[in-house]
Amino acid sequence: MNQVTEKKNGALATFDMEADAQQQNLNISQEDQALPFLKILGQLSPEVNKRDGKYVEGAEPGKIFNTVTSKLYDTIDVIPCYYKRQYIEWQDRGVTGGGAPVATHEADSDIISQTTRGKDYKDRLPNGNYLDNTANHFVIYLNDTPQQALISMKSTQLKVSRKWNSMMMGIKMQGKNGLFTPPTYSHIYTLKTVQMSNDKGTWFGWEVLKKGPVGDKSLYEMSKAFSLSVGKGEITTKTEVQEQTKKSLNL
Repeated sequence: MNQVTEKKNGALATFDMEADAQQQNLNISQEDQALPFLKILGQLSPEVNKRDGKYVEGAEPGKIFNTVTSKLYDTIDVIPCYYKRQYIEWQDRGVTGGGAPVATHEADSDIISQTTRGKDYKDRLPNGNYLDNTANHFVIYLNDTPQQALISMKSTQLKVSRKWNSMMMGIKMQGKNGLFTPPTYSHIYTLKTVQMSNDKGTWFGWEVLKKGPVGDKSLYEMSKAFSLSVGKGEITTKTEVQEQTKKSLNL
């Protein structure tokens, strides 16, 4: 039993929070909660601009940012629970001014076959919109109290995503029937940022390092439950609004 005591009017009051846990918050469903994005801040991110209303104290390019708590990190430890690739449809910046995605298409749809490669190297639909091939990693991140979060990788970061997936699929364990590949939520990974560059510019990207197996049973069960919820479609996500910039770099 978890009990908390505090002094009140000179007396000690005892609260049994664990027993009351199921009696409260019954009307708050997953749809009423925001799933945090863990993203890398760049030079043009509003969080690093002191004149922007979204500025966050201490934010700088290369920091990892939690979009719900606004906390900043240099590295994060995560348990990957579910992977889902999608094509996100966007209008060019300035067309409507909203910066929100037009639509989300599943990876197994035929939407990519309807595109042609534009001069800007983007996959363009007949309506002029373009598609972002986006790898979504649903994770439990461990830097604070273990929480659900989403890491989205696209463009140059798709290579990092594929490498991460290969790391997970490459893990083998000895079972009673021989070697097997454990579920992705069996291991913890450390993510940090590194500077990258190509002929279009310089930016910060992800680096993924395997840390080790999950040793805590409750944490394993939490990760398993999150994986099952995402797989059943019980976890809804809302793609982040694109940052409005003077220059659209397909990095």
